[in-house]
Amino acid sequence: MCGIVGVTGNPNAVEILLNGLEQLEYRGYDSAGIYVNDQKGDDYLVKEKGRIADLRAEVSADVHGSTGIGHTRWATHGVPSKENAHPHVSNDKRFYLVHNGVIGNFTELKETYLQDVTLVSETDTEVIVQLVAKFAREGLSTKEAFKKVLGLVDESSSYAFLLLDREDPDTLYVAKNKSPLLIGVGDGFNVVCSDALAMLKETHDFIELVDGEIVILKPTSITIEDPAGQVVDRKPFHVDTDPAQAQKGAYPFYMLKEIDEQPGVMRNLIKEYIAEDGSIKIDTDLLKAMADSDRIYIVAAGTSYHAGLVGKELFEKLIQVPTEVHVASEFAYNPPLLSAKPFFIFLSQSGETADSRQVLTQVNQAGYPSLTITNVMNSTLSREATYTLLLYAGPEIAVASTKAYTGQIALEAILAKALGVYKQIATIKDFDVAAELTKAANGMQELVDEKGKIEKIAADMLKDTRNAFYIGRTMDYAIVQEAALKLKEVSYIQTEGFASGELKHGTIALIQENTPVVAIITDKKTANHTRSNAQEVKARGANVLYIVSRDLATPTDQIVLPEITPLLSALVAIVPTQLLAYYASIQRGYDVDKPRNLAKSVTVE
Repeated sequence: MCGIVGVTGNPNAVEILLNGLEQLEYRGYDSAGIYVNDQKGDDYLVKEKGRIADLRAEVSADVHGSTGIGHTRWATHGVPSKENAHPHVSNDKRFYLVHNGVIGNFTELKETYLQDVTLVSETDTEVIVQLVAKFAREGLSTKEAFKKVLGLVDESSSYAFLLLDREDPDTLYVAKNKSPLLIGVGDGFNVVCSDALAMLKETHDFIELVDGEIVILKPTSITIEDPAGQVVDRKPFHVDTDPAQAQKGAYPFYMLKEIDEQPGVMRNLIKEYIAEDGSIKIDTDLLKAMADSDRIYIVAAGTSYHAGLVGKELFEKLIQVPTEVHVASEFAYNPPLLSAKPFFIFLSQSGETADSRQVLTQVNQAGYPSLTITNVMNSTLSREATYTLLLYAGPEIAVASTKAYTGQIALEAILAKALGVYKQIATIKDFDVAAELTKAANGMQELVDEKGKIEKIAADMLKDTRNAFYIGRTMDYAIVQEAALKLKEVSYIQTEGFASGELKHGTIALIQENTPVVAIITDKKTANHTRSNAQEVKARGANVLYIVSRDLATPTDQIVLPEITPLLSALVAIVPTQLLAYYASIQRGYDVDKPRNLAKSVTVE
């Protein structure tokens, strides 16, 4: 959600800000804006509802500067509009502010301190910039006023703030709590961003920030202070990502590119984690911590939660470790009764998921060991967990996650294999994870090469429908939940994934003539049962599509899946459903990479 960029000390500030915001479009937003100052008395504020292209159109040739801040807004307080877009400015036109997150007590702050101030927006952010201006008028320095406001914001709030004082225009004031923010180190200039991808054209060296710190950023200096005012010396980390990896290339949309990249993700994981002799390259301290536990708790949200459902099967079937999967936003406020020695796994593509971080904070306070599986090095969940395993999937830009989902499942399988070997479970030798992931990569490639066939199925079944259903049992039930999410989030077709045996307990009442129903069948034990359930909906007029493993297929099944161990069937079964979602969205004329109301990185609870 929301994106922040900033720069000080570079005469190309306007283009740096606009390029950075374009790189953050994947996060989801409804308006955008920039403020730039040339440090010679000229400054410009440009805001617009809509896309970055709309903002660019409003930036005239005379807009220039060497210091500036920019923002993409995903509405939380107030409708999408130019007035509610960031940056927000104080009434005296001295201070400019951009903000990611939510200020929980902004109403109380407004009523207590700003009764004589006229606000021009509906946002919580404007309250903050007006407070800074108020305290500065009362005699505090900008830094003192900023710190005083930070002290007034309640602990439940999340924020990443970037503040600029027009009277000191080469300086940026930065602070964060719960929301991600990085400092980028340039040559004679410095930048700020909520995601390193935004500034990879300018630098590959970044400094991570910790909650409660304040940063004073100038063109040639970076001063970090902890909440007590003590200066913190922190070295930058280097990001090796090639900016070209975040480009679409010849693809019309990122989602299609990322679906096609999944075979490569499987091979990357094999290369990174499995040695030539078949041994697993995972820290033994992590394996010992997991082996010493009596239960695994997987905590995640959305697509990552669905990957966790598959992980539960892997951990329980392969290494007999009881495993629970929990929705992060529920766990945070209604935690279950824990076992005596729990181990927590957090799944998150971005590593910044606010709901999961809320749980991790509680886990850390209790002293329990934890692992984050993420695609983003040095992300918040990665830094704050005891251990981290990276997906090596490359940047995932489309809002609808595809390759991160399959990457998470593959890495869970590698982890299960490593833990089984560590615990000396005799049957684990029968699970050749490298061979199975190689099969998965080859099978995925076979399926993505069938785009034309799947595009036609989508046109026949989904182009004009209002709703649809996915059904399956056991592992297939985990798969259909993710398949349904993909279709609903990018095509806006009301789609549900059901355990097929539950249809007759109520849901079958929704089946009518030509209702699309997709039956996924990869489990030999339940194959005939799911076919029977499919016949039940077909008898009531449903239009049924079968996606079936090769060893269970019949001549009339429309999509046949390459062979793979049933434990990893999700890796291949999900691919045609991703393509169905993609084509259904395209055929309806939607922007598949930026579904309405959604954001890539969900950084507010």
